[in-house]
This record gives sequence, C-alpha cells and structure tokens, in this order.
Amino acid sequence: MLASGARKLLPSGAVRLLEQGYRKGRVHLLTAAYGNPAKNLRVIAVTGTNGKTTVVNYLNEILKEAKYKTAMFSTAQIEINGVKRVNDLNRTVAVTRDLMRFYRQAKRARADFVLIEATSHALDQHKLSTTPIEMAIMTNLTQDHLDYHKTMENYAAAKAKLFRMNPKYIVLNRDDEWFDYYNSYQAGYQKITYGQSPDAEARIDRIKLFRKGTEVDMVIDHQTKLQLATALPGEYNAYNLAAAVSGAYLLNVGLKDIIEGVANLEGIPGRFDRVEQGQPFDIVVDYAHTPDGYEKVLTAARGITKNRVILVFGSCGDRDKAKRPVMGSIAARMADRIILTDEESYNEDPQQIRDQIREGIVAAHGEGKTTEVPDRREAIKKALSIATKGDTVLITGMGHEMYRIVNGERIPWNDAEAVKELLKEKGSSSAT
Repeated sequence: MLASGARKLLPSGAVRLLEQGYRKGRVHLLTAAYGNPAKNLRVIAVTGTNGKTTVVNYLNEILKEAKYKTAMFSTAQIEINGVKRVNDLNRTVAVTRDLMRFYRQAKRARADFVLIEATSHALDQHKLSTTPIEMAIMTNLTQDHLDYHKTMENYAAAKAKLFRMNPKYIVLNRDDEWFDYYNSYQAGYQKITYGQSPDAEARIDRIKLFRKGTEVDMVIDHQTKLQLATALPGEYNAYNLAAAVSGAYLLNVGLKDIIEGVANLEGIPGRFDRVEQGQPFDIVVDYAHTPDGYEKVLTAARGITKNRVILVFGSCGDRDKAKRPVMGSIAARMADRIILTDEESYNEDPQQIRDQIREGIVAAHGEGKTTEVPDRREAIKKALSIATKGDTVLITGMGHEMYRIVNGERIPWNDAEAVKELLKEKGSSSAT
C-alpha cells in the first residue's frame, strides 16, 4: 500500500486510483500464482447488510440434502465437503491468499457448489474480481460501514459490483427499500424476487413464530406451495430462509430436498444462539451489530419473552460512529434493562464509544433502565445476576467470535463460553 508520505503529497482521488490499481493487480497475481483455483467452480455469493451468514448456511444445508458436495466460507463457519470448523479468522471474506487456498481446497474436494459471503469492502477492494459468480443473492441494505463508504449511495454502489459480475442467476429481496436500485441489473439467465410483497415471485405467504423456531409458507411462481419449518426464530430469519429457498429453486433443487434442508439447519454459532445450562431464563448470544440487526433481534427476543429483555451490548471501535446513538435509541425503545459495556475498541477510547451510544439512550429516555459496566465479563455477570424466570438475557455484538481486539491487542474471548463459566461459578456459589 501507499506510504503515508505519498498519501500527503497526492490528491485523494489519485491515491484511490493507485490503491485500486494495486489491489486489482495483487488479486490477479495471486490468482495466477495459485493456478486460478476458482475457474469452473459454481460460486454462489450472498451480499447485503444483514443475514449473509444465515442465507449461506441455509443454502449449504439444502444443497447437501440434495446430495451435492459443497464448500462454504461464512463469517461463522467454514465447511468443505461436510468437514466443518468455526471461522476464527475474524473475517467475513478471507484475505486474498487464504481465499485462493479455500478455492483450491474446494476444487480438490470436487465441490459442486461454493458458497461465500460478499462484503462491500471485499467488492470495493476487488477481492472477488477473479471469482466467477454463478448466483448473486441480495438480503437487504441498511446503515453500516459509513466510516468507509461515507454515504449510503457509495455503500449501495459497492454492493452493486457483485451484480455487475455477470451472474447467471440473481436473487433479490422485493421488500427491501433498495430493491429498485438492484433490480436494474440483469441476470445472465434468470432472476427471482422474494418477500411478502404480492409482486414477489417467491412470496412469503405466512410466518408463524415460536419460541424455538419459525414456520414459513411460501408460494413460488403463483403455483408451487412450500410449507417450511426452521429452528431459527424471528421474522428476519423467514426472509433469510426465503432467500436461500429462492436460490435453490432457481438451481432446480427438488422441493422435498429444500424442505428437508431448511429443517436440517439447527443453529449457527453466534446467530440467535441459545446457551442452556438449566437456568430458568433464556440466554441468547447474537452477532447483531447494526441498527437494523439490533431492531430485528430485539423484535425476535420480545416475541419469545414472557417477562423482561435484558440487553448486554456495546459497539465496535474504529468503525461507523454514526450508528452508535441510533443503536442506543433502539435499545432504549425495545429492551427492558440495558447493560452498556465494551465490545472491541480496537484503537479507540472505549469510553468515547459508550458515551456515543448513551447519547441515543438518553434521547430515547432510556437512561433510567441503563447500567454502564465497561468490563464485558462483569457486564454479563450483572445481567445474569438480575435475570429471573421468564426473562431473556440478550448478549449482542460478538456472536461466534473467539477473541476481542482491545488497544490493538488480541484477547481470547467468546460470549457463549463466558456465559457458561459465569453460570458454573454462580451454581458453585449457590451450592455453598
């Protein structure tokens, strides 16, 4: 990358052009060095602000049920031909060298389909420029990453690069406010839309929510009816399910395999992930870290909670600062108790992060139900100590991740494991 001195001397536009040229060149060099491992692979890429990981995991299960070999690189898990491991790289898209290795492993495993998440950063930085895209799926577009993209228009344009890569199939969310923007792109062969809109080709006809799952009825092409059941709760997961089902339908996967594949997905690490150790209240760990994500996961939590929703949350450092007060406002409106804590501060002052979140909490009159506990472990401990029967303790932001970055230092950490340790300590102290 450019040295800091060169950045100061050159206009910002020239710097960006040089960086783009460097990134394109590097991707092509590494692609050649690894023998173009993505060539002839059938790659399905999912983009959008929220839901990418869940859609990729649904599709993975559907395709496996249909007896296809798959390779999947998702934020939460990496899987090749049924061999699965937690993604502990702290990256949604691998660095280019690791991505080429993943493609090479997929090819060696003779994967019929490769499933990946396509972030706006990866698309903007040309990391996928040598990846042949057979299918492009869009979940939604809501506020995120404006520290990088500056405007929603730039953010949308970065996502749109996926649809300019000549995908054979395109799957779009008919109910998303940016639908018309993405619908202007044409598929090489076929496009399908999903959602509750009567104009959606894959229409969500009914959603029934349960404490530990969701039932979804869909009608495709005005005639094909599907009754689906999933272990993942929440209306937003009905949309994630619909995106995956729509993609599978375009690939001519049998209806029975679609139904069974959806049912096979019992959970995803860090995605509305329940921690059950015999306690009389629910504990849910979720990766939600955007305003839209918070609203959706809090809505889902409210729907399954008889008593109070106790929210433990913070925000990531060195990222979009504008979303922090928005998230604070959502928390104040939708949670009964808030434990405001630290997440990953990176190189930013964690107190400043909490103060910016608190601005939104105060503006929404949530100050009286908010307790600030900077230490994340102590914050979770506080939430567990006040939870009673019928409550839900919702811990957001870190999800499946196995470490936190604080003051530039990588610290081992996992929310679910911290909860288990604290519950064990609580049980031991109660016994004595």
